Amino acid sequence: MRLLPLCTITLVLECCLFSAAQQMPKGAPLPPVIGPAPGIPPITNDLPRRPLPRIDPSALQREAKELLDLSQSVQPDIQALGRGLLSKNLADRLKRIEKLSKQLRNEIAPLAK
Repeated sequence: MRLLPLCTITLVLECCLFSAAQQMPKGAPLPPVIGPAPGIPPITNDLPRRPLPRIDPSALQREAKELLDLSQSVQPDIQALGRGLLSKNLADRLKRIEKLSKQLRNEIAPLAK
């Protein structure tokens, strides 16, 4: 029973001695400050700006309007598919929707960066 408090006191004293041994003595030289290496220019965030590509707003608007019209014309054909009727140019309109959306995305993507 008396052994447990004695072990605890010994452990605390050892921890105190180890922490005291870790301290630097007064007047000891400090380690050098780590900084940029001589001869190496500092890193800056000045990235070269590339000019934005010229975009024709009227062409974008025209393509977006065509995309809207095509998507609205597909809706009745999709409903007719439920009744067993297939429009012969539905696949062509869907391909045109794909092409227009890809074209719009590629024209707008550089602006988003």
